[in-house]
Amino acid sequence: MEPVLVFPVPLMKTGQKTAQQGFTLVELMIVILILSLLCVIAWPNFVRSRSSAQVKSCINNLKQIDGAKMRWAFDNRKTELDVPVLTDLVPYMQHDMTPTCPGDGTYRPRRVARQPTCTLYSDGHALSNLNADDDPAVD
Repeated sequence: MEPVLVFPVPLMKTGQKTAQQGFTLVELMIVILILSLLCVIAWPNFVRSRSSAQVKSCINNLKQIDGAKMRWAFDNRKTELDVPVLTDLVPYMQHDMTPTCPGDGTYRPRRVARQPTCTLYSDGHALSNLNADDDPAVD
């Protein structure tokens, strides 16, 4: 006869967990609660950074339009009162393309002596703070 191998079974105290058991429902709920709290705290920062990036991109586009407008006026011998159309400025833009506002606003080049504006100027999409003398709706 072959010898029979007997493995000793460890004695466990009552209520003791073995390595094979998973997490309890309460432990899982606590982990989910902590993760959701972290998401709630972080979400406004993501939204704020996206909005800030849109404003910075729009301001860069306005600077490009303003520079293109100045070059257009110089090349075509225009006065300070002349108003270009955005299609007139395309040859003076990077990559020969009209920039678009990342916040879905629209650009107005305005006359040569004034800064171009975005329809979202009240949200910060402006080259400088507008005052009563520099109303974006005029010209």
